[in-house]
Amino acid sequence: MPVLIAKIAVSAATYWIDRPYDYLVPEELQDQLRPGMRVYVPFSRSNRRTEGVVLAVADGSKLESLKPVLAVLDPEPVLTEEQIRLALFMRERFFCTVYDAVKAILPAGLWFREDGKRRSADKTVEMARLAISSEDAADTADRIRRRSPNQARILDMLCSFEALPVRDLLLHCAASRPSLKALCDREMVSLYQREVYRRPVIPPEEMAPLPVLNEEQRRAYEGLSALACGGKAGAALLQGVTGSGKTSVYIHLIRQQLDRGKSAILLVPEIALTPQMLHTFSSHFGDEVAVLHSSLSMGERTDEWKRIKAGKARLVIGTRSAVFAPVEDLGILIIDEEQEESYRSENSPRYSTRDVAKFRCAKAECLLLLASATPELVTRYQAETGKYAYFRLDSRYNARELPKVQIVDMKKELRSGNSGNISSFLREELQKNLDAGEQSILFLNRRGANKLVTCGDCGYTYKCPRCSVSLTYHSVSRRLLCHYCGYSRRLDAACPDCGGKLNFVGAGTQLVVEELQELFPGHEILRMDTDSVTPIGSHELLFEKFRRENIPFLVGTQMVTKGLNFENVTLVGVLSADQSLYAGDYRAGERTFSLITQVVGRSGRGAKPGRAVIQTFTPHNDTIQLAAKQDYDAFFAAELELRKLQNAPPFADLLAVTLSGMDEVQVLQAARYVKARLEELIGLRQASFLGPTPLPVVKVNNRYRYRVHISCRAGAAIRSRISAAVIECCEDKRFRGVSVFAENDPLY
Repeated sequence: MPVLIAKIAVSAATYWIDRPYDYLVPEELQDQLRPGMRVYVPFSRSNRRTEGVVLAVADGSKLESLKPVLAVLDPEPVLTEEQIRLALFMRERFFCTVYDAVKAILPAGLWFREDGKRRSADKTVEMARLAISSEDAADTADRIRRRSPNQARILDMLCSFEALPVRDLLLHCAASRPSLKALCDREMVSLYQREVYRRPVIPPEEMAPLPVLNEEQRRAYEGLSALACGGKAGAALLQGVTGSGKTSVYIHLIRQQLDRGKSAILLVPEIALTPQMLHTFSSHFGDEVAVLHSSLSMGERTDEWKRIKAGKARLVIGTRSAVFAPVEDLGILIIDEEQEESYRSENSPRYSTRDVAKFRCAKAECLLLLASATPELVTRYQAETGKYAYFRLDSRYNARELPKVQIVDMKKELRSGNSGNISSFLREELQKNLDAGEQSILFLNRRGANKLVTCGDCGYTYKCPRCSVSLTYHSVSRRLLCHYCGYSRRLDAACPDCGGKLNFVGAGTQLVVEELQELFPGHEILRMDTDSVTPIGSHELLFEKFRRENIPFLVGTQMVTKGLNFENVTLVGVLSADQSLYAGDYRAGERTFSLITQVVGRSGRGAKPGRAVIQTFTPHNDTIQLAAKQDYDAFFAAELELRKLQNAPPFADLLAVTLSGMDEVQVLQAARYVKARLEELIGLRQASFLGPTPLPVVKVNNRYRYRVHISCRAGAAIRSRISAAVIECCEDKRFRGVSVFAENDPLY
């Protein structure tokens, strides 16, 4: 028998030693082992038992002495050939290990604990079925009916069904467990375990016909349909103003693909949007819909993944990680609100959902549809230059008008004696809505009550002892909290340094709620931020309560800015439009424009006209002016010129190497070493280098963070050299204790 070798990605392999390792397949495992299975193997000099994933199986190896595979963990492969290729692509593209990529692809419930058991066990139901023919069972039931009526009823019931859950069978027959056991002992009935899927609770929806498309939607659908059915890989941008009915176009495209026997994936940026999308799509596609997002329990998420893999759900709706859904015959992949930063992972593997989606669509030869009212600048540029197909929806569905927008100068409010967070104009508009029985949404992208607490006498400020940030005051718990590491402490009655009076500076959602309660006493106010929606499903309950009970005010962070459709919301207030405008990031203007435009679009989506109020200290800023006019085209043209001057995307790729450690001097030394090696390996002609520079928050949880930026056209060769520099730094004993990783276009 030939020597069989398995090429295995090992979980214990760090990035600088990550590669497929050759292992000998013992004879007793050769008929069982296949690519995509997980195994136990000995690793390192200590031969520590380590988990691994089989990437390929081959005959022979160049190495003479090989360690054997110890055990196979899966009865069937958990990874397809396509998913193995995806994991290898992610390693090269996102500077991660193959095993990190695999852990992103598979749900957490499929992984094993240290005791060898899966983190989420299968849920099973005990079933009963006849072990004899139905004719014999009926005859037996007639013979024993007088002396054993319970057994007779069990046999009669099983004659009508192929199998029944034991619990239901005994309940409907009014029989006891000993009666069933007697039939099993006589080999007339057999029992077995059947796996059942744990599913998120989805209220039943009446099946609805496909939505009627207007002429503009019809043109977009026909163009996209031709691309989706063309049998070639492609990408398209659907740009539509808020309320233009992009979802209706999605429904028609997905219906078409399902009718062709294909599958579809629809991604949304926030968990808060998933229930709304789920209700809409369930009314059109019923049980063909599966949902994947982090608020599901581990068992639900695992079982939804298994439903998809088994082909029992051909439409997947979810957040970022749903891009890895194991669908077969993918026909279309849609990314809604494609500009959102939540489509980027900040933990290893630091992947871009769009890049993963492109890979999957290229391999499946299907359409990638990117959609937004405010597409990312790079996406719009690709559409302008013809790399993506381009479709537009320029008017709201049923010709409803966009909200009328009023900009309020908060400097004038301060001069007039109003130091609050709600301007006099916005207060009047809120009162009008209250009198009319209409609802209002207020957006402020900062949670908590106050950004910082300081002493007016000595200038003392509460700072996090582990991070280089001020503590945020939360009035509900009267605690100061660090939003980076979670450190918290009670607020003192007076300044701990000099005993002076404490001042509260800046505002968060909690403070705005308190201010509204003072202005409009007796009226209920809902708050939506990460402090208020921590429990599983609470965001859905809040939105449903807001809709059903017609609550006058909803205050929230960016959770309330996109995708939501409340017909009675006719007023939106943006409380601090400047907040993200001066963030020191080349995307600050784009991010601000998108947030303002998206939240303004929540107003006037029903029959009643909408309006919006933007509060700002810089009312003449071009970004704020263009966002108020909802003029994306003018913003795109102006921002594109600025990107040219900055040599920023789409005119160059930005990559970064980030270093962190407990010793700031050592981190800086390592960063300078990395920059010097990058300059040698890549060369100053092919790229420009910036840094090392501290991150905006330089210390988080006692670790100092510095970064080296690389601006270039990043191909495979450039990425390989960046990887080499990272590996060299990791292997250098001088920098032991310093963590180093590379990433594409970091968010901050």
